[in-house]
Amino acid sequence: MKFDAIIFDFDGVLIESEYISGQQVAATLTGLGYPTTVDEALDTFTGLGGSDFQGAVSGWIGGPVPEAFHAARQVEDDRVMRDGVDAVAGAIDFVRALPAALPRAIASSSTTAWIARHLDHIGLRAAFGDHIYSGREHVIRGKPAPDIYLHAAAAIGADIGRTLIIEDSIVGVTGAVASGAHVVGLAVGLHCRDGHAARLEAMGARQVVHSFDEIAAILG
Repeated sequence: MKFDAIIFDFDGVLIESEYISGQQVAATLTGLGYPTTVDEALDTFTGLGGSDFQGAVSGWIGGPVPEAFHAARQVEDDRVMRDGVDAVAGAIDFVRALPAALPRAIASSSTTAWIARHLDHIGLRAAFGDHIYSGREHVIRGKPAPDIYLHAAAAIGADIGRTLIIEDSIVGVTGAVASGAHVVGLAVGLHCRDGHAARLEAMGARQVVHSFDEIAAILG
C-alpha cells in the first residue's frame, strides 16, 4: 500500500521520555505513601496526558492527587525542559530519510511547547514545521479517542485511511486504530518491556516492529 502521509506519536516514539516519566512517577507516588513500581507506572500511565493522566493517577491512588505530586512533576518537567530528552534509537535517521514530499505530522498527548522543545533538542524541528498537534490543545477529547489523529490528518490534507500512524502505547494504538489509519506499533523505546509488542498487537496494530528500519520497509 502506498501511504499518502505519516503521523508520529511523540513521547516513546521520537524521544525516550516515557521511561524517564515512569521512573519519576513511580518514585514520587512511592515517596508519598502509594507504593508503585516502574512497571506499574508504565502500564498505567503511558500515553496519557493532561486531565486523563491526572484522572489515572487519582484512580490509582484511590483519591485526589496530592499537591506534592503536582509540585514534584513540575520540578521534573522544568528539569527535562532545560536538559532535553534524547531520541529513540533510529528515529532521527528515519525522519531525515523520509521523502520531502511526504506529508507528516506529530499527534501527541503532550503540549506543543514540550514537543517543540524536544524536537529542537534532537534536531528535527524543521522536519515537521508547524504540524505538531496536541491532544490537550487542538481537540476536546485526548487519546485514546481518535480525535487528535483525525485533526492532524485533516491539517496536512491526508486521507486518514491512507495514512500510516506510528504509536508505542496501548492508549495510542487504541485511538489510532479507531481513526481508521494503518497503525504500526513501535516497540523500540526503553519503556518497551517483555510482552509490550504482544499488547500493541492485541489492540489492533497492523504490524508491530522493533526498529525504524522495519517501518522504512513498510513504507517501501
